[in-house]
Amino acid sequence: MKIVVLGLSITSSWGNGHATTYRGLLREMDRRGHEILFLERDARWYEAHRDLPEPPFCRTLLYGSLDELFSEYGPEICDADCVIVGSYVYQGIEVGKWVSRHARGIKAFYDIDTPVTLAALARGECQYLSEDLIPCYDLYLSFTGGPTLDHLERHYGSRAARPLYCSVDPLVHFPMPVTPRWDLGYLGTYSDDRQPGLEQLLFQPAFHWRKGRFVVAGAQYPASLKWPENTHHIEHLPPECHSEFYSSQRFTLNLTRRQMLVAGYSPSVRLFEAAACAVPVVSDRWPGLEEFFTPGEEILVASSAEEMLRFLQRFPEEARRAIGERARARVLGHHSAACRAEELEEYLTSL
Repeated sequence: MKIVVLGLSITSSWGNGHATTYRGLLREMDRRGHEILFLERDARWYEAHRDLPEPPFCRTLLYGSLDELFSEYGPEICDADCVIVGSYVYQGIEVGKWVSRHARGIKAFYDIDTPVTLAALARGECQYLSEDLIPCYDLYLSFTGGPTLDHLERHYGSRAARPLYCSVDPLVHFPMPVTPRWDLGYLGTYSDDRQPGLEQLLFQPAFHWRKGRFVVAGAQYPASLKWPENTHHIEHLPPECHSEFYSSQRFTLNLTRRQMLVAGYSPSVRLFEAAACAVPVVSDRWPGLEEFFTPGEEILVASSAEEMLRFLQRFPEEARRAIGERARARVLGHHSAACRAEELEEYLTSL
């Protein structure tokens, strides 16, 4: 198939998790024989941080305005077998309406931020999707499964809401033979609704366990933030450094945004990435977690600083490594980019 994707970014992973998702998925779609064009708005904040300016598995073109997008690339959008518009695309409503009117192939919306999207729709503040646009898409691909899919069809009139969860790229995320430098780490861009969890499950253990070693990697943290003395902050970590980063931790922390906690069934891409590196993950609690990992066997769950400290200070080393290995096996078998490409192909073929 000829597939056109209009997404937030594939050239830069700075401050977003979309790029790594698109890279793994589209590389695997390319391997399955599909021809892909990725159209990305030329945003100034990504310009200085393009860690993959020319992906080898798809043709990537940048545009500066909607006029340029439709005049230069409109014919390719119209002739594609499938057009996928992603969440957080700038002027996404206008893009989606144009695609729904002119594209002759399958029209799909890929929501990498489903709970955030639905919360914004409920407030009437979503900038990239509107209620009247949802039924115009033949397929709603969602990072969130469970009851949310039924809600999309019944309440918003989606023609077909299907899960296309985030995934991990085994070529990028894998265990590395390094000695752990940190007892607990976290990888994620700053978010107001994740910060309380970070302070409870990483900052507080760091304050109480002065001999422990902690690390946080991610952009956009406020300059006024008070970091524990034994916590190292890395401003930006490109995807090719993630494996070494995770492998350098005894445990890694997974945190879930508030809307995703409410919706449930919303695994984060960082969760799968860490598990693929065979580092034991300690996660906050969220509905549907057990559908992706078995608590106590493939993942650990903490609700307080005290629980986290017990894992960090008392968990047997052999059991720690075993949890990481079981999580890696689960991810490679069910949550790789190749698995998602196969699922996407099945959805498109059925339409």
